[in-house]
Amino acid sequence: MKGETALWMVACLLLVSLPRGQQESIYHAFVGETVVLPCTTSPPGELIFSKSMLYWQIDKKIVHFFQKGQDSLGSQDKHFCGRTSLFLDQMKHGNLSLKISNVQLQDSAEYTCIYKQDQNHQTKKSYIKLNVSGQSQIPSRSPPETPRLAVLSLSFHLLVTLGVWHL
Repeated sequence: MKGETALWMVACLLLVSLPRGQQESIYHAFVGETVVLPCTTSPPGELIFSKSMLYWQIDKKIVHFFQKGQDSLGSQDKHFCGRTSLFLDQMKHGNLSLKISNVQLQDSAEYTCIYKQDQNHQTKKSYIKLNVSGQSQIPSRSPPETPRLAVLSLSFHLLVTLGVWHL
């Protein structure tokens, strides 16, 4: 009976460590790097340039705006001027990702990708959080999934310990 309870507890720990549903995507970058914030339409290939609008924004601040088949950067926040671009050759396939060059500490924020094809179609939104660090780590950064890996390692350790204890 004790062994079954221990295995059940380990299974619950493993379930807690698994990703759940629609979560906000979090990306990390260092000052001076180039980062790509992902955004796609589903199904891909539905983008009609002449009838579509794509906003990348932070709150009400325009980071990048695309309408009627071209960039429309007149209302772009001056902090992002000359540092943002879209993958124009890939947009027809549904790639609405934003590239930000020379990332700055002030770029840390939650970005919203808003796509609207025309008045008859539903607006699609994606949320991406960008964390910018001023100091690089040597030799490399840890992936954002490290906490889940730590829980899995802990779960394995508990499983082995409880298994030996049960013997």
